[in-house]
Amino acid sequence: MPVDPATLYEAHTLDYDDDGQQATLPYRLLRPKTMEEGTRMPLVVFLHGAGERGDDNLAQLKFLPTWMATDEARESHPCFLLAPQCRRDKWWANFRRDPAEGDPLSEPPAADLAAVVTVIEQLLADEAIDPDRVYLTGLSMGGFGSWDLAARMPERFAALLPICGGGDPRLAKQYLGLPIWCFHGGADPVVRPELSRRMIEAIEAAGGSPIYTEYPAVGHDSWTPAYLCPGTIDWLFEQSRASR
Repeated sequence: MPVDPATLYEAHTLDYDDDGQQATLPYRLLRPKTMEEGTRMPLVVFLHGAGERGDDNLAQLKFLPTWMATDEARESHPCFLLAPQCRRDKWWANFRRDPAEGDPLSEPPAADLAAVVTVIEQLLADEAIDPDRVYLTGLSMGGFGSWDLAARMPERFAALLPICGGGDPRLAKQYLGLPIWCFHGGADPVVRPELSRRMIEAIEAAGGSPIYTEYPAVGHDSWTPAYLCPGTIDWLFEQSRASR
């Protein structure tokens, strides 16, 4: 039977201040199926797309969180997986889908993204997580959020896996030394593939060596072939800050 991720992911919330107003970040946490005493496991941070925004603490479990909750995935890639949920009228990052050069990084970060950082730091302090193996990934709106967050704190993450998003290519030097594998659909009508291409080209020009995979005939849903591609998650889990 298909796995019901809601039964495997713990439900949590974080209350925080958003410019003087109380706000709540719902989030889900998947724990490793088994853990030996004294061991530390990777943490995967997944930022969902615009269609999964809300406050039900369920919609964000679509796609990668569901696929990582199967018995096979939990055995082959044991980890903690954090899946926060952005508020319905908010964004992980300030962005436009068709910027001339890429939107500049806002200061401070979007409130919901700042709340995610708080949860990450809490988990690192409280759980048996390997701080050298914290992985950041997201799709569409979450792809933009992943580029945004990685530019703010590249030292925190062991690898970045953004899908059909975009960022500010003027910040290319921020990503140097961070393993990156970026995916986009070449026929994406929602987020143009040029946004990913520009990021990759800028990082390469700055001296980086990101990996870029573009699916020529794929539209906006490039995350399904990306996440389910043999080797994608293997590559992610091979990365470690300790090996840089």
